[in-house]
Amino acid sequence: MASLKDIRDRIKSVKSIQKVTSAMKMVAAAKVRKAQQKMEQARPYTLALEEVIHHILPDINRDDLDLLNIRDIKRKAYVIVSADRGLAGAFNSNITKVAEKEINEFGRENVDLFCIGKKARDHFKRREYNIIESHTDFWNDLNYDNAMMIGRSIIDHFTSGKVDEVHVIYNYFVNMAQQEIKSEVLLPLVYEDEEFEAKDRLYEPSKEALVGSLVPRHLNIQVWKYLLESYASEQAARMLAMENATTNAGDMIKSLTLEFNKARQAAITTEMLEIVSGAEALNE
Repeated sequence: MASLKDIRDRIKSVKSIQKVTSAMKMVAAAKVRKAQQKMEQARPYTLALEEVIHHILPDINRDDLDLLNIRDIKRKAYVIVSADRGLAGAFNSNITKVAEKEINEFGRENVDLFCIGKKARDHFKRREYNIIESHTDFWNDLNYDNAMMIGRSIIDHFTSGKVDEVHVIYNYFVNMAQQEIKSEVLLPLVYEDEEFEAKDRLYEPSKEALVGSLVPRHLNIQVWKYLLESYASEQAARMLAMENATTNAGDMIKSLTLEFNKARQAAITTEMLEIVSGAEALNE
């Protein structure tokens, strides 16, 4: 059995950790509220822009714009959105598992990677995947310029013909307790009949001019969406993980306190028995 000093030191250590996890939970809760607000503000604009573009696409000659060209898929690019830090449960590991599975099914030698976040970069760098570009240390100052910079690199990689399709794997924010991993095709843009209801509209100056103007903007907005969704999901996952850690620390403190009391009671009982035995020996 551990000594009273060892148990007391363990209780003190667990209490210190509990204070840290509780503070991290509060910080994550504050961040997730801000991130969720930005994300919810961006969603209506993203969906409206997507609806307009997908409504026009069937009437457009795809050869007029490189971003719309559908090619034979011989090489792909994957954009993997992770976090810079851990302590968020399975947030990062789930992303890398899904991405690694998809990449290996297609053939890792035919895939270029754009890693967003240190966790994705480190994971695939250790395994010697073909990383074209990585972006880290920007989450605390996340803004639309980050999305434009990342989007520009991805678009250039596609339009230059280096890849025939671009996939994005990220965490979609459902609610505070649930985040869903999604894998979407970013480029080329593909029209799907079932997604949007067709509406009779007039366009000025022309559908071609509108598509040429809106598609690049749409792609930047999509990247912005991926970043916002992932950041909100990360903070929600971290908040939940720290809440669980704080609860587990409380349970451990209760268990150690009970063990400490038992050990102290045993020590007191032993001392009393020694005193009684000594007194009886003197009387004899």
